[in-house]
Amino acid sequence: MRNKYIDNFENAQISAKTIPDFRAGDTVRIAVTIKEGEKTRVQSYEGMCIAKRGTGTGKTITVRKIGANSIGIERIFPIYSDSINEIQVVRCGRVRRAKLFYLRELKGKKARIKELRR
Repeated sequence: MRNKYIDNFENAQISAKTIPDFRAGDTVRIAVTIKEGEKTRVQSYEGMCIAKRGTGTGKTITVRKIGANSIGIERIFPIYSDSINEIQVVRCGRVRRAKLFYLRELKGKKARIKELRR
């Protein structure tokens, strides 16, 4: 049982932001605001969404990308955070599960996911 005032506040936060429809296996590009001293800039982070979890304003996504020297980098983003400016779906992947943690052990061509034709 949740407090109705908290629910109303969360619904106002959620309705203020437009989030595209995506799921695990999709490649997403997230524009994140980074503050360095007094300056702010927008940096994009592109990778594969390997998990979505949570409800309401606590909803998060885990995005994995391959960095330099084939090292996997994962970041967890709160979807309704003020630091996230925009989320774009670059390509849709064809997967059969909701959590793709098995990709952590795979490298190279084995870590690829087929594209879903829509």
